[in-house]
This record gives sequence, C-alpha cells and structure tokens, in this order.
Amino acid sequence: MVRWDPPAIIAGVFSDPQIRSKVQACVFGHADWLELDRGTLPREDAIRRAAQRTGLAEAELDRLLREVPPSLVPIPETVDLLYRLKARGHPLYCLSNMHFASIEYLEQAYTFWEVFSGAVISCRLQLCKPEPAIYAHLLKTYGLEAADTLFVDDVEVNLSAAARLRIRTLKFENAAQCERKLHALGLL
Repeated sequence: MVRWDPPAIIAGVFSDPQIRSKVQACVFGHADWLELDRGTLPREDAIRRAAQRTGLAEAELDRLLREVPPSLVPIPETVDLLYRLKARGHPLYCLSNMHFASIEYLEQAYTFWEVFSGAVISCRLQLCKPEPAIYAHLLKTYGLEAADTLFVDDVEVNLSAAARLRIRTLKFENAAQCERKLHALGLL
C-alpha cells in the first residue's frame, strides 16, 4: 500500500555510512521498533533508549522518527489494484504493524482508507504480526472465515503465521506480480 524504505529514511538524516548501519541495526532492526508498532513503547522512551544504544543525540533520533510518517507514500499501482478488487465486489481489510504517528499521519493525509471494509492496526491493539492473536482478532471482528480469507503480505513469517490459522496466503512482491496471482485465483 505504502512505500516502506528504512535505508532511504536513514539516508535522509545521516550521511555517514557507519552511522547509517548502526541506525538500521539499533533503531529499525531493534526490538524497540516492534514495541513502537505494538503501541507499548512511547515515542520519547524509544528515542531515549535508542540514544543510549547508539550514542547518537536524542535530537537526531527525534528527527529520524519524524521522517518516518511522511516517507510512507502510497504506491500508485498497489492502490489501483485495491480499488479494482473492491470494484469487483471483494471486501478488503487492512492488517498492519504500525506505530501511532504513522497511522495517524496516513489516515489524515490519504483517502485510500475508503477502499477497506475495516482495519486492524497493531498499535491500537497492542498486538503485532506474526502473533496469532492479531489474525484471530481480524477474523472475529469482521466475521471472516479463515478458509475464505486471502492474506496478502510481503513478509514470509507473517504469511506462515496466517497459514497456521488456515488463512489462505499470497506473497506480495509488487502490484503486477500480485495481480497475476489474483488472476490465477480467479479474483480479478
């Protein structure tokens, strides 16, 4: 749906390659990032802890986190595909790991949310993919049957978790590849 490119976000804030590598590992690649997405770690605490881990100034890390929401720009081909699926009568649901600042930004900045019949966002539930409870919540909340639900994601561990709940899965690589797979399934 939206572009997620941590190396580009980091490069926009830090020019030194060694610092970029450290930030990738110690901020985006650290367990605290998941806790931000889960909604259990306040932003200020995440910044303070990342500063302690990296030795970088809190102001620099604050700037980095401020760059995340506006970096999440819609991918036109994917948005178009979703609208075409909706036009074919398929109910669509969003299931995303995302922290508060990002989801609030996206909901205010873009209208593509209208394509979804519902959304489950990790920070609002304190659950994250690939935890089984987040998939179960989606199914229960929207009255979906696992065997009749197709979960599309670009992360293998998320797909495997959904499959363990008997949800059908499709690995997303890009909109064109996804469209081909959906055609093969008779959904487009």
